[in-house]
Amino acid sequence: MKQLQIVGPNQPEWQDVDMPQPGTGEVLLKVDAVTTCPHWDLHMMSGEPMFPGARVEYPLTPGQPGHEIVGSVVEVGPGVHDFGVGARVAAWRDRGAKVRLGGYAQYVPFAADCLLEVSTDLAPQSIASLELAMCVQVTFDRLQNFDLLQGKRIAVGGMGPAGLLAVQMARAWGAETVIAVDPVADRRERALALGVDAAVEPKDGAFADAAGGPVDVAVDCAGAKSSVEFLMGHTRGAVALFGVLRDDVAYGWQQWRSGVDILGYGSHNRDAAERALALIEDGRLDLSCVVTHELPLRDYAAGVELLRTQQALKVCFLPHA
Repeated sequence: MKQLQIVGPNQPEWQDVDMPQPGTGEVLLKVDAVTTCPHWDLHMMSGEPMFPGARVEYPLTPGQPGHEIVGSVVEVGPGVHDFGVGARVAAWRDRGAKVRLGGYAQYVPFAADCLLEVSTDLAPQSIASLELAMCVQVTFDRLQNFDLLQGKRIAVGGMGPAGLLAVQMARAWGAETVIAVDPVADRRERALALGVDAAVEPKDGAFADAAGGPVDVAVDCAGAKSSVEFLMGHTRGAVALFGVLRDDVAYGWQQWRSGVDILGYGSHNRDAAERALALIEDGRLDLSCVVTHELPLRDYAAGVELLRTQQALKVCFLPHA
């Protein structure tokens, strides 16, 4: 079989290796499709760590950082009872770096408890990014716990892949008004195509005209200081932080006086994945809208370049093409 391994900065190799075997609690998957997690792919290829204080050590574990996968079970390891050969499954959780093989491969042994069975009617682009949907759902579960969804006016900052899922989830979970915020016109157009009430630049006048004043809740999916601070200045309730923050943001007397709360991120969990999957399977959440390009996995470097130059939102790689 073939697998991808990043052996150095901007040095991916398409390698011939022996077929892996599933261990205890694992199944062997034939990977139909795997989508990029753009920040992970860009950082792992460039040698820049994803999180402050971390390090990137080469060569990466083969198949890393691929983890948004959909495929079919071709072999069942000891101790697995939930799936049989032929089951179609998608990963809801990234197993992390300390595994034998990541998802950028034609076949991969995968922990059964990190998989959910999915409909055979869903195209690969419509289900491969289930793990991202789970991640975004975690934030919406936190909002739900504080009664900050049903009937609320919600702004979402950053119309990258997570933001485009977040505006759909806001609507699906009962928001009255959904406003997309992004400086890039093309990404605002993508949000409008998903049915948001307005899509605006992060500018005071434009936002005020669209929202009619501060919104009840905001969700930041950009992870940028400027995005978070803009949303704090235009929200009267809470700002939930989904995007990975790398810089400190200023929370001062104006936010304190306005009563703005900050919600940090929660924990990845299977319940959130199952809620996200239910939205996908009943048509309220479209994952395919974030996949802009499809390439053979052997063309991984070309796909990452599309991400780097912002020509792609997500790339769907096909390992067997």
